[in-house]
Amino acid sequence: MKIKRVFSKSIPVTLLTILTLPIILGFLWILVSTFSSRAYGLVPVGPDGKFGGLTLSNWQFLSNKTIWLVTINTLILATGLTIGVVIVSAMAGYSLSRIKFPGRKTVLSLTLVLHAFPSATLLIAIYFVLRWISRIPILGNHIPLIGGFGYNTLGGVILVSIALQLPLGIWLMKGFFDNVSWDIERAALIDGCSRFRTWREIMMPQIKPGIAALSIFSFIQGWSSFLIPYSYMTSSSKATVATYLNNLLTESAPVNYGELAAVGLFQLIPVLIFYIFTQKYLLSIFSGGIKGTS
Repeated sequence: MKIKRVFSKSIPVTLLTILTLPIILGFLWILVSTFSSRAYGLVPVGPDGKFGGLTLSNWQFLSNKTIWLVTINTLILATGLTIGVVIVSAMAGYSLSRIKFPGRKTVLSLTLVLHAFPSATLLIAIYFVLRWISRIPILGNHIPLIGGFGYNTLGGVILVSIALQLPLGIWLMKGFFDNVSWDIERAALIDGCSRFRTWREIMMPQIKPGIAALSIFSFIQGWSSFLIPYSYMTSSSKATVATYLNNLLTESAPVNYGELAAVGLFQLIPVLIFYIFTQKYLLSIFSGGIKGTS
């Protein structure tokens, strides 16, 4: 019986090891390539074919101010996306969880349907919307830091990214609010609190793990975003790390794969740090978000 129990436990571990091994080797390959003068292959070798060829030249891009400009742009995008998604999702999720209004189930269904649409299918429609916003004085192209909310502005990309992430965020927040006892909210309302004050002072502290998890998820999405920035920001001064990485691949001849790997690793570092310190919150976003009822 003991042998059978040990054997049954070892099977999942073995399968998990087999499945993760290619991923680990892939990351190892990228890491080694960043310090290698060899364009192809995992093991760095010198011109004589022997082990060696180690170099730091692939990391020289860190001395270029362009990489720091695109990093700041990416940070602004990720931060703006996170703040917007969390605030709007928390308000909408609370309303759908606690307030009974006509058409509530229809709104819930439509929210889920919107999440099913791939971003690529909406690119043309979003393009015309951003072009229209660009014609609006001040709001379109004359806002400090983000440029505005029109086409070829950082604010426009943030606005679109928020809209695309909201369906998932609303459903997750609704699930967390569904798990909060009605007694706490009812006591606040009886004491004279308004709905907004109840949401802000009573309900929001109850779902801190959900807020943290959604914030992490949204930040990672914003930091790694490529399709929306690439489609709606044509100026190189407004590029993000992901679009900068794409430009290295498509505009360099021949392609320096060592530098490409180094920039990719540079983009990955904040995400890895984020995940290491917040992985328990990433797990709670799913356990909390799937328990709610409509």
